[in-house]
Formats: sequence, C-alpha cells, structure tokens
Amino acid sequence: MTALVSVVPALAEFFMARWCVPLCALIFVGAQAQPPKFESTTRTVAVFATVTNAQGRLVPDLTQDDFEIYDNGTKQPLTVFSNDIQPITVIMLLDRSGSMKPNLDLEVRAAETFVHGMLPVDRARIGTFGATIQIDPDDFTSDRDTLFKILRGDLQKNGPTPLWNAVDRAIDKLLLEKGRRVVMAFSDGVDEPLDFSGKAKSSKDATKRAEENDIMVYSVGMEGLAPMQPQRGIQGFGGRGFAPQRRNDPLMQKPDEGMAKIAEATGGGYFELKSAGDLLGGFDRVADELHHQYALGFAPQKLDGKMHDLTVKVAKSGYTVRARKRYLAPRS
Repeated sequence: MTALVSVVPALAEFFMARWCVPLCALIFVGAQAQPPKFESTTRTVAVFATVTNAQGRLVPDLTQDDFEIYDNGTKQPLTVFSNDIQPITVIMLLDRSGSMKPNLDLEVRAAETFVHGMLPVDRARIGTFGATIQIDPDDFTSDRDTLFKILRGDLQKNGPTPLWNAVDRAIDKLLLEKGRRVVMAFSDGVDEPLDFSGKAKSSKDATKRAEENDIMVYSVGMEGLAPMQPQRGIQGFGGRGFAPQRRNDPLMQKPDEGMAKIAEATGGGYFELKSAGDLLGGFDRVADELHHQYALGFAPQKLDGKMHDLTVKVAKSGYTVRARKRYLAPRS
C-alpha cells in the first residue's frame, strides 16, 4: 500500500498570524499573488512542488539552484521558477453519503476552516456528492460569505458514495481555469456509486485524468460506517444474515487507499481527519502549503503526446519533495 502522506499539524502561531495580519498586508498579498508565466516560444511543463524538512515543516526559502527535475530520467534545465505566494482555484468535494453520517458536521467545519484560510485572490466552489453530484455556485468565487452560505445550507445527507464520479466532475469544472487547480475531496473513501450503466469512474480513471490535465488532488480521509456483515444464524434479505451493530460500538471502516494514491500521484497531500482537534492544525497547514508551493517549469524535449515520468529533487539533504509524478507531453 502506498505510504500515506500525512499532514503534520501546524503550531498555534500559524493560526494567530493568519488572523492578525493587518488589512494593508492582505492588500499587499493580493497585489503580489500573481501566477508565474509559463508561456514561452516553446511549450512549458508546469510543476508545483511542496518541500518539507525532517520535522514536516514547510521550507519556503529555497532557490532555483536547489532544484533538479527529471523527465523520463533525463535532467532538464528549469525555464521557470517562482516561490512567491500563489493564488489557487479549488473545488471542495464533501461526501454526504450514509456511511459518512458520524462525520457530516465535522466535514462542514473542516471546509469552513479552509475557507477562512483563503486569500482574497483565491477562488472556490463547493461540491457535494451522495444521491446526486452538485457543485455550487455556478462560477468560482472569492466571496467567503457565499461559500459559508452554501456550507451552512441544506446539504444532502444520504445516498451512495460516487467518489470518483465526483472527482471526475470537479476536473470538468477546472479544465478551463488557469494557474493552480486543486480538487480537495473529503470522504470515507469507499466508492459505491450504485451506477449499473458500466460508466462509473474508478480511482485509476480519476488519477489518469488528473495527471493528464495537471489537476492537484488533496484527499481528506475519515472513518465511515461499515456495511453490516453477513452472519450465520441471523436471517436477512435473500436468506443472508447481517451482524447487528451495538448502539455504542458501531463498525467503522478505514478510508480507501485510493485517496492516498491519487494525492501522491498528483503532488497533493493526504491526511486523516479524526476529530475536531485536527481542524486547526491540519487545515491551517493545508492552506499555508498551497500558497507556498514552488512553481517550476521546463521545456519538454520530446513532444510525443505520451505520458512521461517526472522526478523532482532537492539538492540539500533532509528535505522531502511532493510533486506530480507524471505529465502528458504535448504533440509537436
């Protein structure tokens, strides 16, 4: 199983610093947060990288000379480098299925915490999936009040779990956007779309599409209610029995490993949200991380329309780099 990329909770001063920034500083950040220019006479591959030290803390002060990037094992010269604060365009997907019942309130609070951490230049939409897949509002917005109104509204509360169909739909909405495009999916990760048409998306389908379109996926796993298991001697539908759940001892299931895999493949992050105590450190850290990723770019040597392996390294020891693992080379 692919190792999970855990997001280490941040210190309390991150929270204090975020809320104590003067208005003039926010205006300055808004003026400076411009996406790097990837346009050039040759097509440029954009790679966003997160660097952490041995303690899991962000490393924001590296230079272009500290990075090495390899395309199918061949080192490439960097043509774009930026470590400025970058705006993001994000769709938050909230799992509202029956198995998420113990976590519905915590999920909304987590999404609200992330909205609080958005910069004025960030834009977002809120998606829910269960009986249906719905993404609001109609356009991406920087208006926090609009996003809070959606989160505090009448969200669906039951149904199946079309997780990968929802990720695929979110990718659809991000395709025409520019800059850093992110899907943040909250779920217990057990994909059960109840789609008998044979057209339901799998984790591999969603990962492949995210890789091909340079969409970064952050996954937030939660424990969900496990379906009742057959048990001899207790009759149920079709002659099969189901084990009863004691009221104070519900059967829980771990998030699906596909959530960690798609995050790793696309350069995002994965962590598990288990209690309200995880909200402050975890989501403050996610917002800070997204705004402080390094923007790297290089001109591909082969315009063959194929998937290429990507490796990003930092010359200094003791640092860990997260970046997407593959990209789709353009055709000449």
